[in-house]
Amino acid sequence: MSSDQNLIEAPKKRTGLIIAIVIVVLALIAGGVFALTRGGGDEETVRIGVVGASDPYWETYKQAAADEGIDVEIVDFAEYTQPNPALAEGDLDLNQFQHIVYLADYNVANDQNLVPVGATAIYPLGLYSLQHDSVEDIPEGGTVAVPNDPSNQARALIILQSAGLIELSDGGTIFSDLADIDEAASQVQVQALNAEITATSLQDLDAAVINNDFVERAGLKFEDAIAQDDPSDPAALPYVNIFAARAEDKDNETYAKLVEIYQNSQEVLDGVQEVSGGTAEFVTTSPEDLQQSLEDVEQVTRENQ
Repeated sequence: MSSDQNLIEAPKKRTGLIIAIVIVVLALIAGGVFALTRGGGDEETVRIGVVGASDPYWETYKQAAADEGIDVEIVDFAEYTQPNPALAEGDLDLNQFQHIVYLADYNVANDQNLVPVGATAIYPLGLYSLQHDSVEDIPEGGTVAVPNDPSNQARALIILQSAGLIELSDGGTIFSDLADIDEAASQVQVQALNAEITATSLQDLDAAVINNDFVERAGLKFEDAIAQDDPSDPAALPYVNIFAARAEDKDNETYAKLVEIYQNSQEVLDGVQEVSGGTAEFVTTSPEDLQQSLEDVEQVTRENQ
C-alpha cells in the first residue's frame, strides 16, 4: 500500500474509533439514567399506586422513605378498580388501597397472583343514622341500606347481625348477601345501594352502613356511628388493609423496608389517623399470615363461584 493510501486510511480508522467510543459512552449514560430511575445507584425508585394521593401523609411517607435512600413515586388512581391491573401489568411496583377480601376477589376473577407484603390498618365499618340515636331506636320494619359491592356488603350484613337487626341463615361469612337474610327472624328490611348513595340517601332511611370514604363527605363524623365491626376480632383479618405486590416480588427487601417505614413512622401514622378521623386500627400482621389469609379467602371465593 502506498504512503498516500495510508494517509487516506488513517483518518478513516480514527473516525471509526471515535464513533465506536461515542456509541459506548452514550450506552453507558443511557444505562445509568435507567438505573437511577428504576432502582439503581444510591436511590431506588418505587412506584406505589393509591386511591387518594392528595392525603398529606403520603408526602410525609415519601420523605421518610427518601431518608432511607428509597425514592417513592405515589401514583394516584380515581377508582378502586384501577390499581390492581396496573400492578399486574408492571406499571406499578406496589399498591396500597385494599383489604385482603378485595384482593382475593380480584385475583380469582382475573386469574392473577398479587400478594400482600405488609399490613397497614383496619378501618372499622360503621352504621349511621340521622333519625335514631341508637340501634335500639330503629323500629320494627325499618329500612337499612348496605353497600352493594360484594366484599363490603357481606361485612355490612355481619355488622347488622351483630347489632341484632337481622339474622343471617349462613351465620355470616365474607360471602353473605341479601339472599342470606332470614327475613322472618330479622327486625329490619335491607336495601343494597351503590356505596356513595348510602350516604346521600341517609335522610330517607332509618340507617345505613357507610364506607369510610363517604362518611365525612356526607357531613357526618366517624364517632356518629351507632354500631360498627370490631377490628380486634380475629375474624376481621381478611379486612386488614395491605401493601400488595406481584408474587415474584413477595420477598423483595426494598418493599419490606417500605412496609416497615409505614408501620414505624409516627408522623405517617399520625397523618393516617387524622385522615381516618381517628378510626384507624394499625396492625403489623406478618406477610406470611396475610398471605395465608389471602389463600384461605381465595379458596372460599372459588368454592362460591
